Amino acid sequence: MTSRRAVLTLVFIFLTCPAANQTSHAAQSMGTAPQTVEDQLPPTYMPPGKQTYKEYCAACHGFDGKGGGPAASSLNKRPPNLTTLAKKHDGKFPDEYVKGVLLFGPGYSAHGASEMPVWGPIFRYIENYNEAATRQRIKNLCDFLESIQEK
Repeated sequence: MTSRRAVLTLVFIFLTCPAANQTSHAAQSMGTAPQTVEDQLPPTYMPPGKQTYKEYCAACHGFDGKGGGPAASSLNKRPPNLTTLAKKHDGKFPDEYVKGVLLFGPGYSAHGASEMPVWGPIFRYIENYNEAATRQRIKNLCDFLESIQEK
């Protein structure tokens, strides 16, 4: 239960990241209303997969994708090495499988519930329940994961 609490705490920290709440120094000095990072981005902005990975996945899976992120030691089970997904699926990146895990979670493990957050609902919330934007964010993330596969 402690590990689950730790993961939920990490998710909360990521969603309330101080970088998203920084205000423009120029706006403050001019007496205008402060702008958030979201206010400065075009409404159709979609972060690249590498950025999404760093913000939401690297804490557990590591910046290199090999499962040794800074939060990995607090989990009951080591996060999987994401650079070997293609190797484990006969040399082909399992795009649909990865999209399913991101949208719906990895399912139940034989020894209890998974510690990986289900990112689909979180990404839907971030994207104001825009399903097309949510799927694009997940596609970008899958494209990045495909790009880091071991040869």
